Amino acid sequence: MNRATGTGKYELLLERCRNLEPVPTAVAHPCEETALAGAVEAGAMRLIQPILVGPAAKIREVAKNGKIDLGNLRIVDAPHSHASAAKAVELVRQGEAELLMKGSLHSDELLSAVIARDTGLRTGRRLSHVFIMDVPTYHKVLIVTDAAINIAPTLEDKVDICQNAIDLVVSLGNKKPKIAILAAIETVNSKMQATIDAACLCKMAERGQITGGVLDGPLAFDNAISVEAAKMKGITSEVAGDPDILLVPDLEAGNMLAKQLSFLANADSAGLVLGARAPIILTSRADSVRSRIASCAVALMSAHARRQTFQSAT
Repeated sequence: MNRATGTGKYELLLERCRNLEPVPTAVAHPCEETALAGAVEAGAMRLIQPILVGPAAKIREVAKNGKIDLGNLRIVDAPHSHASAAKAVELVRQGEAELLMKGSLHSDELLSAVIARDTGLRTGRRLSHVFIMDVPTYHKVLIVTDAAINIAPTLEDKVDICQNAIDLVVSLGNKKPKIAILAAIETVNSKMQATIDAACLCKMAERGQITGGVLDGPLAFDNAISVEAAKMKGITSEVAGDPDILLVPDLEAGNMLAKQLSFLANADSAGLVLGARAPIILTSRADSVRSRIASCAVALMSAHARRQTFQSAT
């Protein structure tokens, strides 16, 4: 991003959202000033239509203390955070909302409601998290997955994690995203499971078990990001130096990578959970307003892509 002019990759996403209709969004337990302000501001920018779900008196108190104008926003009363999560999920199940957004409750509490067998938003896909990152030193938006949900994903889990990320990037307008499957080295080694998984994922993509993207791996981080580094290792790759998605070996590696990009490379990161019946905007208290707005923008584009897919199917 050009910090001096304020123009960057996230701003290009927002520009593409300008003509899209805002999407009804159930905001679970926005009972803290930052969480409430983020939802209200995204509503003012016509990215979402917030439905505030939580203790009504508490939400109004937070709005008053923070000088946040709720206007005519709908508030659905729920006594506590657990009930707020369940009710917000119910609104999505009933079709009253197309997106789910985390307020000030814990992520695990919201996701527990999402994965509830009889009342949740489960699909045949495994849930996975993506960081949508604006890294000043990289030439486009970069997706890091999964750095927040799947601790030690199996090969089968990684298939869903990869497909979820591909589908998201396609919804953002990239018809053939490139996926770098990361490991510590760029060669297959039977003692390093990440390299074996990477090779399997690439072969699975060749056989149509993963669709819509161009996969390569195993790739070490330098070979994935830098064309020069790849050339020095003798790697010929369509992905090296130009990935849209970094698929990490496990949560620990992904979480460290995302936070290193944020705190050492000054990257902004938006967050979504994919694989459910609706995209889930998963923000944290540490997120900047810019990151929160970007999360809503990406979710909006994903929701509209889902609409088009449904209309085509019917």
